[in-house]
Amino acid sequence: MKPTEQLSLAIALDDQATFDNYYAPNGTPQHMATFLLKDEGRKFAYLSGGSGTGLSHLLQAICQTTVLGKNVGTVYLPLKDLHSYPPNQVLEGLEKAPLVCIDDLQLVASIQDWQIPLFNLFNNCRDSGTRLVIAGHQPVDQLDIPLADLLSRLKSGVSLHLPHFSDADQRRLLQYRSSRRGLYLSDDVALFLLHRLPRDTHTLMEALEQLDKASLREQRRLTMPFVKEKLDL
Repeated sequence: MKPTEQLSLAIALDDQATFDNYYAPNGTPQHMATFLLKDEGRKFAYLSGGSGTGLSHLLQAICQTTVLGKNVGTVYLPLKDLHSYPPNQVLEGLEKAPLVCIDDLQLVASIQDWQIPLFNLFNNCRDSGTRLVIAGHQPVDQLDIPLADLLSRLKSGVSLHLPHFSDADQRRLLQYRSSRRGLYLSDDVALFLLHRLPRDTHTLMEALEQLDKASLREQRRLTMPFVKEKLDL
């Protein structure tokens, strides 16, 4: 497979990753992040947070938000899939897009070969008016970036850190995403899932996807026996 073919496959978006599907209670950093990303006047933003805090969801959501076609041609780059490619190949010509979202910056932040290409991307996007949104698992000051000019660019915009949800908010998250699918998830079943599954959002959403398909196929509600059976818990 040619590298260009791999790159085109790596940037496919999850159609469930939308702002409507994103659980962001009022007053939380997650709620602030949705407002930040919807503000088209913000030409650069940096979001940080641990695995499962919704960073990838948010970046894909903004790429899928189309207002009169304005976001047509946006680019989402998950570095977990692309960091082994030459940086110039990954970043070349991105300033021609209206919006560029780079995910998992921590994977390349300290690698020397990525420093100048990332710095040039900032400058090129600034000159062309392209919006640039970057996400990583650590705040900027904890990324161990060797190029001072790149570090300065990363600090030049709004930065927002997303903490992990509390247990209560994780339960509400499960119930919110269930309701978006037309499913009722009781408090007892939601708490059971949280106690029996890893607490990261990716695992919880995968379990919910599995339950949704089984519920639709068998026309059954998400009762405790049904959930235990389908997830083998």
